[in-house]
Amino acid sequence: MAEAMASENQSSRPNVALISGITGQDGSYLAELLLSKGYEVHGIIRRSSSFNTSRIRHLYEDPLAFKQGKSFQLHYGDLTDSTCLVKLIHKIKPSEIYNLGAQSHVKVSFDLSEYTADVDAVGVVRLLDAVRTCGMDKSVRLYQASTSELYGKVVETPQTEATPFYPQSPYGCAKLYAFWICKVYREAYNMHISNGILFNHESPRRGETFVTRKITRCVAKIHLDQMESFELGNLDAKRDWGHAKDYVEAMWKMMQLDEPQDLVISTGEVHSVREFVEASFAEIDRKIVWEGSAESEVGREADTGIVRVRVNPKFYRPAEVEFLQGDCSKAKSLFDWKPKFDFKSLVKDMVQSDIELFRHNPNA
Repeated sequence: MAEAMASENQSSRPNVALISGITGQDGSYLAELLLSKGYEVHGIIRRSSSFNTSRIRHLYEDPLAFKQGKSFQLHYGDLTDSTCLVKLIHKIKPSEIYNLGAQSHVKVSFDLSEYTADVDAVGVVRLLDAVRTCGMDKSVRLYQASTSELYGKVVETPQTEATPFYPQSPYGCAKLYAFWICKVYREAYNMHISNGILFNHESPRRGETFVTRKITRCVAKIHLDQMESFELGNLDAKRDWGHAKDYVEAMWKMMQLDEPQDLVISTGEVHSVREFVEASFAEIDRKIVWEGSAESEVGREADTGIVRVRVNPKFYRPAEVEFLQGDCSKAKSLFDWKPKFDFKSLVKDMVQSDIELFRHNPNA
């Protein structure tokens, strides 16, 4: 097992992490993980009129955490601002940087293609150059959040590190640039930069406009009689879904390897949007049966005959990615990692969390 090569106990290197995108699903779980490992954690947040830190509020409002000596700080910054990145890196002097900041909604990237490119692609160059400007290119380890959307119109299944990329969205294209510029800087300047090609990972903290969270939120509301039905796009899109908690652990393990790597992280198990709907309703003891086809298809509750799910073409992507399935054999050969959540337990966690959310706050 090559894990023996990993440098998980580098006492000479201070455990100081800087996370962009810390207010997101992955950033919040990663911050929790790093704090539990004794890291000093710094997060970059964008300035807005509202303080969008609900996923991490418990980290900076917990007096016990600070009493125990845990260090957690937030800093205003943006991947579109080179100067602020240089200032932050110079001030914080991180030993590890996790670049999770992005415009990450695939469908939205068609509407905000220029912004997506500015943040997801050029933003990575700004971050890499900021590290070099601060003279920390030999001391900092950097994790770049890559994505299974790089594969897009897949040319082979399952997808591995050697599978050719074929992105099908502005988001995928921007992430492809980021992937390759990280490889270029790694090889040109001998920097410790790793690309994590993470397949879909979800959780109760997933953004509510993403299809999995939209499903579990709506199912929870139906269970509580706060909603009768909802609409989805392509029911037949198939994804390799895991839990974000498992995937941030893989991110951290990648960063402890002596040599930087580009690695697929996935479960290897594929389910359709349709199956996600069925599994979510099963958590509230209801069975969905499907009738019709294409845009006229509906999901009807078996016991009552009530239509719970309808198809609406407005939710279709301009270019759909139909099937993604990852093979993370290489990652498992380099470090000990195995998902703790299977598909059923992932869905259960999300549905039950949303039921509790709406039971206490129907307008959440």
